[in-house]
Amino acid sequence: MGQDDRSWLLGFSKEKLVDLLFLQIRNIWRVDGLYFLGIEEKFGTESATTIDRNCWSILAKLEARALKELLELKSNDIEAFVTALRATSWALYQEGKEWEVEADRAILRITSCRTQKARIRKGLGEFPCKQVRWTYLKEFAKEFNPEIEVNCIVCPPDKHDENLWCEWEFVLKSK
Repeated sequence: MGQDDRSWLLGFSKEKLVDLLFLQIRNIWRVDGLYFLGIEEKFGTESATTIDRNCWSILAKLEARALKELLELKSNDIEAFVTALRATSWALYQEGKEWEVEADRAILRITSCRTQKARIRKGLGEFPCKQVRWTYLKEFAKEFNPEIEVNCIVCPPDKHDENLWCEWEFVLKSK
């Protein structure tokens, strides 16, 4: 970002900057969805999912490193991990989330998933996102702290309640 852009943005109120941030996050996810749909249409869901999983695997590592630095996280415990994870574009994009954080364990529940709701609205049905999201979260955790284990409690294509799309457990393994 050029100096002119920084100066221009610094003139916005905090509220307007947050609104702009969330608009850009939605735009990133729109592009992700449009690319996925294009690949899915041309090459099928399996190919699109493989490409998506590979992209998110790389992004997870980059995002974990960048957030750890940007947020100046010196610790790599569960609390610091959750702080970084909460700041990811994926977590910020989700409109319904529940967090439980303990000393050596955390749970994240997505109670309202924008991506799935958009697919259903378009008549595409649920996307079996488990392998994509699990890969992303495992790579994010591994980059942040290799001692954090990621467990999937539920995620499509698993059967789930109407108000629970996915649930993830993060456990700091004992050394």
